[in-house]
Amino acid sequence: MTAATANGGNDDARTRTQQSPLASKRVEESNTPAGENRKEKFGGFFTLGYKEGFNQWWANIPAATAEHTVLSYIPFLRKPPTHTQTGSAPPSTNGDTMSLDPSVDKEAEPVRTSSLGDPYGPRQWKSQMVKLDGKNRALNEFSVERLDEAHEQNLVMLHGYGAGLGFFYKNFEGLSRVPGWTVYALDLLGMGRSSRPPFRVHAKDRQKSITEAEDWFVDSLEEWRVKRNIDRFTLLGHSLGGYMAVAYALKYPGRLNKLILASPVGIPEDPYAVNAAMPDPSDSTLTNEFSQDQEATTEPRNPRVPESAKTTGDNNNFLNARSKVHKSDHRGDEPTPRKPLPKWLTYLWDANISPFSLVRWAGPLGPRFVSGWTSRRFSHLPPDEAQALHNYAYSLFKQRGSGEYALAYILAPGAFARSPLIRRIQGVGRQMTATSGLTTSSTAIAQQRRENGIPIVFMYGENDWMDIAGGYAAEQKINEEKERALRSASDEEKRKDRGSAKCLIIKRAGHHVYLDGFEEFNEVMREEMMDVSRQG
Repeated sequence: MTAATANGGNDDARTRTQQSPLASKRVEESNTPAGENRKEKFGGFFTLGYKEGFNQWWANIPAATAEHTVLSYIPFLRKPPTHTQTGSAPPSTNGDTMSLDPSVDKEAEPVRTSSLGDPYGPRQWKSQMVKLDGKNRALNEFSVERLDEAHEQNLVMLHGYGAGLGFFYKNFEGLSRVPGWTVYALDLLGMGRSSRPPFRVHAKDRQKSITEAEDWFVDSLEEWRVKRNIDRFTLLGHSLGGYMAVAYALKYPGRLNKLILASPVGIPEDPYAVNAAMPDPSDSTLTNEFSQDQEATTEPRNPRVPESAKTTGDNNNFLNARSKVHKSDHRGDEPTPRKPLPKWLTYLWDANISPFSLVRWAGPLGPRFVSGWTSRRFSHLPPDEAQALHNYAYSLFKQRGSGEYALAYILAPGAFARSPLIRRIQGVGRQMTATSGLTTSSTAIAQQRRENGIPIVFMYGENDWMDIAGGYAAEQKINEEKERALRSASDEEKRKDRGSAKCLIIKRAGHHVYLDGFEEFNEVMREEMMDVSRQG
């Protein structure tokens, strides 16, 4: 394995604390002459010119077309299947183009690649909508199935906030090489090209509001699993998708063979985030991660994450936070909790204004605004791929708001969770579950058994702005829970236990580890998938 493991990082990695992307940018700017800062901010942040931006806004590329173009860069797949049941027409004020059109002529025929043109084939590629219960509830799905062999395992991939399954275009081919596996990627409900029903939270209680927002996503994933008649699967989630993957594992135990969290949001605890006021039920969100420059994330090595070392004892900021609070009167290493972002940004976060709302309101300036992010996020890619991803991102950002409005209930400004996963992640794989993974009926309660633990893998980029120390803290907490659970277990129960946790670092990658360092990421993922196959 080429990735650094938990035993291959050092104290600096374990004690590194999370910064919001804007805070990271401010640190970079503090080391840059003021004149250059002003030039970068005002002269070059929005790289798309006014004329080019207007032309893109006028062209109004449909989301289905933009997704198809991105997926056409998948190796050995020249003409990817692309259904047009959602996103087939440009957005308009007269209707919702992400409402499901069940017409047969909107479906896409599967595409097969033979071993003649596909050295890892034959494989079958599918694009389809999976209808869920209720009005206008359906998930956009892209899958790769290996042909002429038994299908024993399933990998499900969940994207991050405001993104879509097309962002995994560098991973579909590499991950579908593993024998016996079917690979699925889903657009979260209310995002990507999934349907976009109105998002509403009815609860007034803080914790119930958080749970209701999480359930919006995890319940739809469980419905999808049942529709696909999948008993157990391996779940990969990036960023917000990683947060939701943990929430899913906790609410629906017994469904997963392995949980893989790629730069997950929401693990560490922040005093401000857990006490900050919740938005009103009609309010929503502002995202993060719109200012990191890709030129920095793909540098050979981040000095904050050295190559090797192993901590002895507890050096994690989170685990030491409680004791440090009482000792920090005269110490500079424990800053007083405060709002991590400017007041105007915090106001927008809590005032039902998402970054995508700004794109929608901007009209002809929308593509130019989006270029401020895409030009940095995809600057390491070939120009044609970077342009395709820019078009894809803009086509999604300008769609009707839906799932994006859940974020303010889940995260406080600065990307810290209101209900941190560090408080509950140790419960993953340690709950009571029905003997059958395909039923949630109360009749199975009498047949419940306790889970034997599941392997949990944390992946971070070498230059990730997300909290790597939070991953190490979660790893320690998971392993402590395993030790506690097996303390009075029989030898047979110990032998059957599958629980484990580890942290991996992908070199030359930032927050989007699956894209920045896709070759190493795919290699690590294949190893994790083959491990599941060996375990049966």
